[in-house]
Amino acid sequence: MKSVPRLVAAVSLLALAACQTPAPQVPAPSVPVSGALTQHQPLAPALGVTGSGPAFSIKYLSTNGVSGVGLVPVTGVVIYPAGPAPQGGWPVVAWAHGTVGVANSCAPSLNPRSARDQTYLGEWLRRGFAIVATDYQGLGSDGTHPYLNARTEAYSVLDGVKAALAGLPDLSNNIMIVGQSQGAGAAFASAAYAPAYAPALHVRGVVATGIPYMSPEVIKAVLHAKPQNSASGIDPVVAYALLIGASEAGLNPAFNPEQAFTPRAMPAFHAASEICARPLMERIKTEGLTRANAFEPTLPQALAPAFKGMLFPTLKLDVPLFVGIGMTDRDVAPQGQLMLVKDACKAGTVVQAHLYKGQDHSQAVLASMVDSAAFTAAVMSGQPVQAVCTPVAQ
Repeated sequence: MKSVPRLVAAVSLLALAACQTPAPQVPAPSVPVSGALTQHQPLAPALGVTGSGPAFSIKYLSTNGVSGVGLVPVTGVVIYPAGPAPQGGWPVVAWAHGTVGVANSCAPSLNPRSARDQTYLGEWLRRGFAIVATDYQGLGSDGTHPYLNARTEAYSVLDGVKAALAGLPDLSNNIMIVGQSQGAGAAFASAAYAPAYAPALHVRGVVATGIPYMSPEVIKAVLHAKPQNSASGIDPVVAYALLIGASEAGLNPAFNPEQAFTPRAMPAFHAASEICARPLMERIKTEGLTRANAFEPTLPQALAPAFKGMLFPTLKLDVPLFVGIGMTDRDVAPQGQLMLVKDACKAGTVVQAHLYKGQDHSQAVLASMVDSAAFTAAVMSGQPVQAVCTPVAQ
């Protein structure tokens, strides 16, 4: 893995020093509001990022993204870089995590970070960003997690940043929204909702890897595609569908799982609300579940309400978008990611897309670090970003 060039890192730090905006000083509200920090305490070292500065687990209030009204508690973490804060405070990476499951125990704030995320988040800390990482509504907190619901994810991400800026010291209102897989979709949705929902936040750009695009055309293509052979013997699309079903069952009393899944898949469907993504994948392998033997023909109709909630409110972002795509991604088809790049470019978003040969869904995260460093340096310094709407594999 190549390291980020020192020149790029230096440019980043200089740019940050030039553009920092102090976090607004907001008095503690007498009436609960979205983005209010309700609790913070030191994060257990085993749950943080190696080599970081102070780290905290947090709880805050967010607008219920399912109904669009009312407040729900959401959990997350805030991790500072090591060393003294720069004048004006650390800029922020709003980190949106990938699929972990829908059970409360799967919340990232309750579990050690993977080796990949240790490396990736550690790199953002070394670039001079503090990390504000939401668990999303319903993970680690009360209620059902609305898996892949765009508005819910966006509100959780944006309110987490608002809470950190208002309630914790040494943070700057200069924000990069960064996400992988489910979190890549959450990052895109956050930037789409931010102008109306959180206009006081100074979002500078978005970095997304392995981004799902849940348009009707892409969903139809995925459900009808012939799965590629896998050495693991696991079709991840089966797991994602089971998680969507488990989430919908907790949110929608009218949902009928037998319309979506076969009797053979029903035990795994019930388990999907209780276990995390990795053991669910192993169960799918053990039980030999495939799209052919797990999905009923009426699955698209049964999951239609959930699919509708996954749509982005707009494809026209006000800030530049970086997209990193692994060419061997089996979790989120590269064709669907490229379709999002094409459609977002057509809508007027400044998109810089990169294709990585031989990299799968997870590997694209680290493979993209050098390119995202250059993109971030340009964004944070106010320089033009080179648009790449038809990437060439590298």
